[in-house]
Formats: sequence, C-alpha cells, structure tokens
Amino acid sequence: MANIEYRTLGRSGLVVSTIGLGCNNFGRTGTATETQEGTDAVIGAAIDAGVTLFDTADIYGAERGLSESLMGKALAGKRDRIVLATKFGMDMAGTNGPDWGARGSRRYIRLAVEASLRRLRTDWIDLYQLHRPDGVTPIEETLDALDDLIAEGKIRYIGHSNLDGWQIAEAEFTARLHGHPKFISAQNEYSLLVRDAEREVLPAVNAYGLGFLPFFPLYNGLFTGKFSRDGGPADSRIMSIRKHLLDDAPWDRIEEYRAFCDERGVSMLAATFAWLLAQPGLTSVIAGATKPEQIVANADAATSWTPTADEVARISEIFATTD
Repeated sequence: MANIEYRTLGRSGLVVSTIGLGCNNFGRTGTATETQEGTDAVIGAAIDAGVTLFDTADIYGAERGLSESLMGKALAGKRDRIVLATKFGMDMAGTNGPDWGARGSRRYIRLAVEASLRRLRTDWIDLYQLHRPDGVTPIEETLDALDDLIAEGKIRYIGHSNLDGWQIAEAEFTARLHGHPKFISAQNEYSLLVRDAEREVLPAVNAYGLGFLPFFPLYNGLFTGKFSRDGGPADSRIMSIRKHLLDDAPWDRIEEYRAFCDERGVSMLAATFAWLLAQPGLTSVIAGATKPEQIVANADAATSWTPTADEVARISEIFATTD
C-alpha cells in the first residue's frame, strides 16, 4: 500500500487522504464502472490503497442518483472506513420532485439529503456540499437548513462547489453573523491548464481557512502522461467524448513539461500531483478512476516525488497564463 499522506480539511477536524476518489464515473455509460461489479472493484482498490475521501454527487451517473446507488451497495460493511462526500443543488430532472430552480432552499435540501441517504445506504454523510448556488435562495437560508441537518446527525460537515470569491466571503460572514457552522471546503476546477481559481477563489479559501478540493485536476486525464499530439487511450474520456481538449491543448508547453519530468526521472502524473499538493490550502486531489490499477497508479504517483520550491515555481511558469 502506498504511503498516502493525510491532511485536515481546512480548519476542521475532518482528516482526509491527499488523494481522493472522484466518483462521477460510477454508473457512467461505456466505462468499466458502469456496473456494480466494476464499481465494487474500484472502491475496494481505493480502500486497500489507503484512499479515504470518496467524492460523489446526487447527479452523477447515466441516470440521476446512479453513482450514489452503486456506492451504497459497494460500501456495505466498509462505510466507517471512508470519508463520504456528496453534493446537492444541480438539476435532478424531477427525481427529487419539482424544485422551481430553488435548489439551495430549506425545502429542497430536505428532499435531497433524504434521497442521498437512501441511495448511499447510510445514516450520515461526512461532507455535504452545495454543488452550485441557485441564484435564488439567500445563503443564510441554505446555511440554516444545513445547520439543522448537522444538529440531527445526518451530516457532519458542509462544503461548497463552484462559488466565486465574493460568494465564498459572503457565506463566511453570513455564518459568523448568524452563528451557523461554516463551510469547511471549496471545490472548484483547477489544474495546470485552468488556473482561474488563483485570482479570487484560492485567496478567499486561504483567507477563511477552507480546504480546497480541485476538480478535473488532471484536465480530464491529459496529465496522466498517456496522451500525445497524436492521441491517447481509445477508452479514455478525452478520446470518447472530449476530443476537443486534445486538439486544443498547448502541446508545446506540455512537451516542455514532459522534458522537465524526464530530466528528473519522474512521471508526468507524479509531478502533477506534487505540484497540486504544494499549492497553499489544497487538501486533496480528487481524481477519477474506472479501473483498480488506476487507483494504484494515482496513490503511488502521489507519494513518489517531493519537489523543491524552485521546481514547483518552474512548473507554474511553464503553464503561466498570458492574460
């Protein structure tokens, strides 16, 4: 088993592995984890590797709720060995009844959490995350509803996803003003090629002591080292549904990065994990997997190289934005 590091999530007592398992592939058509058997294999491999943070959402899967349902069965007898994170707030297409777009409301949150608990076959959710603000519900109402769920023991901690910097600040000060539990984590897109979070989100995260959880940290797999200008694995997400990411990638920079890695005898995957985990406030890199061997590769890569401050800066420089 890889010697995975564990960190507290923001200013909380929730400890998670620095490599998390993104569960959006569970129940996704055309993957090995489309089935219960495939999901069981990946979850078992992750637990064996020391991965504890499992991140899903009620919307994940070929049909709404399927990822959670598959996970609920796979985690039977193993629930207390992981930190289970899920999300609410995306369009469930009527699965939770009509919502009129107010998916951060007290009414909707109550429906959503009970549905997730049933699908996950558990009595509690460790980290319950607002997937996206609805633009309708005041954040105070959302926090008040989540406060009640914490008091009832149905959820332990709360986080959010896809908030802008000013929204993170608003949530922080609203919680302080009304005496509600604070969000402990933020989940936004962040990778070597998508650095927008550095402008406002990461400064807000660090100012208020949240743990940062980047999604698409490997840019849909581009930084696994398996891709080149000519293509990559035929069964990968990029080749099957997001070929434009390959076609539009800045290959001159990526090849410079590959040379940087080769000079140090480190894989691109390991270097990318190391760069991410060196960023202030970043707690865990949530990476998806559809096969057990991918879990093992991620866990091994995350513990195989510790860069110097100069090497971290050099990687940042290779992919520095020009605007």
